[in-house]
Amino acid sequence: MAIYQPPANVRTLTYTAPGTVIHYPQVTGLANRQAEEQINRAIILQIQEMQRTQQQVQTGTNPSTTGTYEIKTNERGILSLVLSNYTYSIPMAHGYTVAKGLTFNTATGVSYALSDLFKPGSNYQAVLTAEINAQIKRRSLPVLEGATVTVQPNQDFYLADKTLVIFYPLYAITPYYVGFPMFPISVYDLQSIAAEEGPLTLLAADIA
Repeated sequence: MAIYQPPANVRTLTYTAPGTVIHYPQVTGLANRQAEEQINRAIILQIQEMQRTQQQVQTGTNPSTTGTYEIKTNERGILSLVLSNYTYSIPMAHGYTVAKGLTFNTATGVSYALSDLFKPGSNYQAVLTAEINAQIKRRSLPVLEGATVTVQPNQDFYLADKTLVIFYPLYAITPYYVGFPMFPISVYDLQSIAAEEGPLTLLAADIA
């Protein structure tokens, strides 16, 4: 099990245009240059997709956009990060933020979907859905009327501090004022259904 991969080198680049400032990560110095290019290309494509989403929601004039990111995990050959893009346009009542999680294998450049973290044929969707609904009840989170809280194979997530964090877009299941509803689940609680040598298994493994 390859858990001794050194952290990836990450630097911040900035894209600027009238009304737009986006800070985003670029991975450098990976042993596999093809993997490095694949990761950086995926980041750029995700930012572009987020901007398209913003344009569909913020339909006013003179849009102002700010983009940032956070590195959540950078160890054991796993790089997990969250991109965030805030846009406000006149005369909208308030701005709108889009957040997306990206998790990569730094040795291969592969980007993980949520479904990739679990064994084929496992009941991970039911397990995660049950845990999230239990957290909603325990934390007394307000849920929009008519909203059904489920977990999809392409659900937004990131990995941080040996925790899988599932999250939902604004307005998806909770009112705007709640922000992004996030649900942390310990990787140790998921080992029975985690993919062998996948990120959840790697993060849970002890290093001698």
